[in-house]
Amino acid sequence: MGAQASASYGQALGGNQLTNLRRALVNTIAIDEPFDQPRRRFLGSAAMTVAAAQFGMMSIASKAKAAPVPPVKRGTHTSFGRLKQIDAGLLNVGYAEAGPADGPAVLLLHGWPYDIYSFVDVAPVLASAGYRVIVPYIRGYGTTRFLSSETMRNAQQSAVGLDMIALMDALKIQKAIIGGFDWGARTADVMAVLWPERCKAIVSVSGYLISSPEGNQTPLPPQGACAFWYQYYFATEVGKAGYEKYLAEFNKFIWHQASPKWVFDDATYNRTAASFSNPDHVDIVMHDYRWRLGLAEGERKYDELEKRLAALPAVTVPAITMEGDSNGAAHPPSTAYRSKFSGRYDYRLITGGVGHNIPQEAPQAFAQAIVDVDAFS
Repeated sequence: MGAQASASYGQALGGNQLTNLRRALVNTIAIDEPFDQPRRRFLGSAAMTVAAAQFGMMSIASKAKAAPVPPVKRGTHTSFGRLKQIDAGLLNVGYAEAGPADGPAVLLLHGWPYDIYSFVDVAPVLASAGYRVIVPYIRGYGTTRFLSSETMRNAQQSAVGLDMIALMDALKIQKAIIGGFDWGARTADVMAVLWPERCKAIVSVSGYLISSPEGNQTPLPPQGACAFWYQYYFATEVGKAGYEKYLAEFNKFIWHQASPKWVFDDATYNRTAASFSNPDHVDIVMHDYRWRLGLAEGERKYDELEKRLAALPAVTVPAITMEGDSNGAAHPPSTAYRSKFSGRYDYRLITGGVGHNIPQEAPQAFAQAIVDVDAFS
């Protein structure tokens, strides 16, 4: 969950500047209860021009108009139907698939502590629009398994990115729109900068999440450090033991923390919680957060990729970034990472009490972003 502290955090604008910039540049999608009446509020072009001139951050969103997706209420769907399995790289990947096999491909990626059910209402909308939708369990979740017991249980950002490239190869997908949140957003960013030829466009919740262990060594003030409490907890052996012992309770607590206004029922949580029973789940989660802090080694075969990522290169493919107005997870302001997107770009603030898990809390807004970013390219 959440973006680890990185160089982008130090680039945030002051309070008045941030307020003025958001007023002028943000496209807002308001989600009114019961979340089936989204609307977009576009602010005046004159205000946008003035603000862009003042701050040097003119939005370069596409002028293309995508068709609106049909209304979808969160919780409408509870199943993907029969899941599939395929060998891809180091893994046997479990995934859901929807839509025509010859449709433009969309790869939807979850994070921690979530799983494919974050997209259970998004996938049918995109499938009905003609997309081939692939929703995989990432390493350490659900039915995805390592092919060898000898493979390091490694959650480096480059390793997870390579997993998705291998999956695309196995499915004979040359190019796809990549959409994700949390670890999935980080992976979308990674894929876009390392393999832009494989990414038609991306939708990334919370923006630019690439980091490096070296970049995460700057101490945070108490309020900022508090947001990363679970990462510091996981840095200890008692933290690993506690996570394993109280797995279901721990992750439900994170859901409430990350989405404080999302009222989900036990059935919704339990569908996802089943994926945490993966035999590699605890090791993958521990390695991810320890590696970010420089407390766990990666694998040397990924050194060159990680070196490239540590330079924090810009995303050049078309992109839409999103944020929920009630996201309780640590996340940078949109202005902190705006310069990291050099292609066609749009930022959307999803209002109405939407938290960290935008695809599941506001599926229509997320699906619309996928369709819209497709029109950028």
